[in-house]
Amino acid sequence: MSRALITGASGGIGLELARIFASEHYDLVLVARSQDRLEEIAGELRAAHHAGVNVIAKDLSMPGAAVEIHSQAGPVDVLVNNAGYGLYGKFAGFPLSDDLNMMHLNMDALVALTKLFLPAMIESHSGRILNVASTAAFQPGPLMALYYASKAFVLSFSEAIANELQGTGVTVTVLCPGPTETGFQARAAIEDIRLLHMGMMSAKAVAEAGYRGLMAGKTIVIPGFKNKLGAQSVRLAPRKLVTKIARQIQEKAH
Repeated sequence: MSRALITGASGGIGLELARIFASEHYDLVLVARSQDRLEEIAGELRAAHHAGVNVIAKDLSMPGAAVEIHSQAGPVDVLVNNAGYGLYGKFAGFPLSDDLNMMHLNMDALVALTKLFLPAMIESHSGRILNVASTAAFQPGPLMALYYASKAFVLSFSEAIANELQGTGVTVTVLCPGPTETGFQARAAIEDIRLLHMGMMSAKAVAEAGYRGLMAGKTIVIPGFKNKLGAQSVRLAPRKLVTKIARQIQEKAH
């Protein structure tokens, strides 16, 4: 039986990915901060799919969390680095501790888990890694400057190691969804920005696209036609204009 480890599995895209992997007969290791919520999800997946589910309640923004998760989980066939969050507002207005905490989760934890689980995959000549970025990765994002930059890091890192791993039997896929119906908006306090009024995909649809792309060995997956178009169009426009437009759609609608 193959095993998949999924971070940020307590809701949104992570939860929908857990449901897909369970339905595809994977055993699961689910990681999030809430033990109670993870146990609830584990019960659902065991009942619905007879999946073997282990849970690890851990805050990945804390030092040493990735090492502890790796030691508890054991080898996995699929690693899904989904955990992450954003901060809304001008960069100068946040305490340094808030910035560093988000960077630790969005970037450091993803790198650490990839580094820890990758050697066993290479040794077995088999494995898949799915890193969740965002269409935010394709341009600067005023009012969410550090979040956009962190997702640009995830995209660049994932593309680079996907290339390095060619011929090893290990693939790396980076999922870049646009606005998605999850708890992300509430945590980042962005429920009323213009971008979200342009439409959102369901977490289930995003997860399905990510799973298909992962299994097909694709390097970049951008779910939804509008999101694909937006990600490509910014490459042709002047950077200053791209940044100006990003600022406009990040501002509050009212």
